[in-house]
Amino acid sequence: MILTWLYAPGDRPEVVAKALGRGADAVIVDLEDAVPVSRKEYARAATAELLTERPPVPVHVRVNALDSPWGGADLTALAGLRGLAGLRLPKISAPEQITAVADRTGGVGLHALLESALGVERAYEIARAHPALHGLSLGEADLRADLGVSAEAGLDWPRSRIVVAARAAGLAPPAQSVFPDIRDLEALAVSCARGRALGFLGRAAIHPRQLPVIERAYLPGPEEVTAAEEIVTAARAAPGAQALPDGRFIDPAVVAAAHRTLSLAARMAPL
Repeated sequence: MILTWLYAPGDRPEVVAKALGRGADAVIVDLEDAVPVSRKEYARAATAELLTERPPVPVHVRVNALDSPWGGADLTALAGLRGLAGLRLPKISAPEQITAVADRTGGVGLHALLESALGVERAYEIARAHPALHGLSLGEADLRADLGVSAEAGLDWPRSRIVVAARAAGLAPPAQSVFPDIRDLEALAVSCARGRALGFLGRAAIHPRQLPVIERAYLPGPEEVTAAEEIVTAARAAPGAQALPDGRFIDPAVVAAAHRTLSLAARMAPL
C-alpha cells in the first residue's frame, strides 16, 4: 500500500538517486514541469538509463503531455523498461487518451492526472477507459488556474469527484496532490487531515521533509486501531449486524472499514 510518493526532477539523476533512499513508498521521476525545455531529451535519456534495472523502491515517471513535442518520445523510450513501475499521464481530459497510451505501452500501469474542468467532468469515463489505468489524481496547480479558484475550499468538489469516480471504477483511492509550501509542515498536516476526510489515501511530496507528516496523517491513531480491533473481534464472534456493548452498531460495511484501518496500522513504523 503506497501512502507517500516523492517527486524528483528527471534531469538531475543525483537528486533522483537520493530520492530513492529517502523513505518514500514510491518515487515519481518528473519529465514534465520540473524539467526545462532545453533539458527534456537529457532527462528522458537519464531516466531510461536508470530504469534499465529495477530500483530499490517503485519508480513511476510523469511524462510530458501527450500533445507536447516530447510526450510521444517519452512513451517510446520508457515502455518495456524493467525498472518502470508506472507512467503518470498529465493533462488527461478524455478516455481515448488512456486507450491510445495503453495500446502503445504494452500493459504498464497508467495513472491519469486530471488538470482541467473537462478532465474532472469526465473523471468516471477516464477511470474506466482501460484495465491498464490503475489510478486517478488531480493536478491542482493547473486546475486552480482553469477554474479561477482562489480559496482551498473551491477544490473540495473536484477532489470529491475523483474520489467517487475512482471508487465507482474499482480503482484505489486517489492520493492527494502536492502541497507546494515545503516549509509549512503544520499547514501540510491540516491539509492532509482534510484530504483523508474526503476519502484520499496518501499524498505526493516535493521534498523529503514532507514525507513523515503525510504518513502520520494517513496512518490510524491508537484509538482508531483499538476501535477497529474491537469491531473485527466482535464480528468474528457473532457474524452479522449487531450492536457492541457501548452502543456502536456494526454491519459488513463497518467491518470492512475496520479491516482497512488494521491493514494501514500494519505498515512499517512511521518515518
